[in-house]
Amino acid sequence: MKLSEIKGILPALQEVVFKLENGTVVPEHFHVTEVGQITKNFVDCGGVVRTARVVNFQLWNADDYEHRLKPAKLLHIIRMSEEKLGIEDGEIEVEYQQETIGKYELDFKDGVFLLRNMSTACLAPDACGIPLAKDDIGLSTLPVQQAPCCGPNSNCS
Repeated sequence: MKLSEIKGILPALQEVVFKLENGTVVPEHFHVTEVGQITKNFVDCGGVVRTARVVNFQLWNADDYEHRLKPAKLLHIIRMSEEKLGIEDGEIEVEYQQETIGKYELDFKDGVFLLRNMSTACLAPDACGIPLAKDDIGLSTLPVQQAPCCGPNSNCS
């Protein structure tokens, strides 16, 4: 989800709810402690220099169980971050603390913001010797070859 998308969604919401893919709901007393833009400059394993840029939200749970972040307040935090930091419209990545800090892609469905699991991948599989994914072929799609049958008195092995 891009920053412009969440800004369009928030005004229509009564509450802000985040849920993990496993169905766990982020406790309703969470805080958004950071909104920023992260630029990552790196070299992939094939030697290609790359730049990745994301808008980062950090969610945090405190012991203030009465805290509730309203949609208007989150929108205010986003706009303040855009103004003060010059944040560009980009994909949102969410950091959320559980056993360790997890990074998630953000989606929206049925009035809830979904934290989608992220995964790593090789960006230069040809340089690393990683075989390309092969197409799955079902046996029913293979051509049938009519081969002669061996009879009981033949010399077939």
